[in-house]
Amino acid sequence: MVIPRGAIITEADVRFMQMMIAHHAQAVYMTRLAEHAGANARVLKLAQKIDLSQAGEIALMQDWLRAYEQFVPDTASWRGMQMAGMLSDAQLAELAAARGRRFDELFLRLMIQHHEGAISMVEDLLKSPRAAQEVDISVLANEIETAQRAEIGLMWAMIADLD
Repeated sequence: MVIPRGAIITEADVRFMQMMIAHHAQAVYMTRLAEHAGANARVLKLAQKIDLSQAGEIALMQDWLRAYEQFVPDTASWRGMQMAGMLSDAQLAELAAARGRRFDELFLRLMIQHHEGAISMVEDLLKSPRAAQEVDISVLANEIETAQRAEIGLMWAMIADLD
């Protein structure tokens, strides 16, 4: 990886953007299972909101990487990757097979795990020397952390309402 001369980005910034594309792509895959799984209306609406926000962030991250002449992963890059919060193949298969209330609970619990992983990735980025100084990555990292913490709280409340 070569950082352009004079750029205020770091290798940690580039790795974060590349890895977060894969991380978000898995979340988008998860959300798209909800409609055919008979998810309840609240879970389906949350899944659609996560899909829209994370798909938009993927496009932003890909554009950012292109602007800095870095490798741009596609949305299939999550397959076979492991990082904080990523679901295993077994977890994905269990989610894909679940229906109705079982899907709702499993989706919420697994998305909480997934979101906690993304928050951990943001925290790691912010601990890296000179990272997240460029405005777009700084804003994105903070938006990811804020939105996903709020969604985790909502998902715990939704799980409680399932009972």
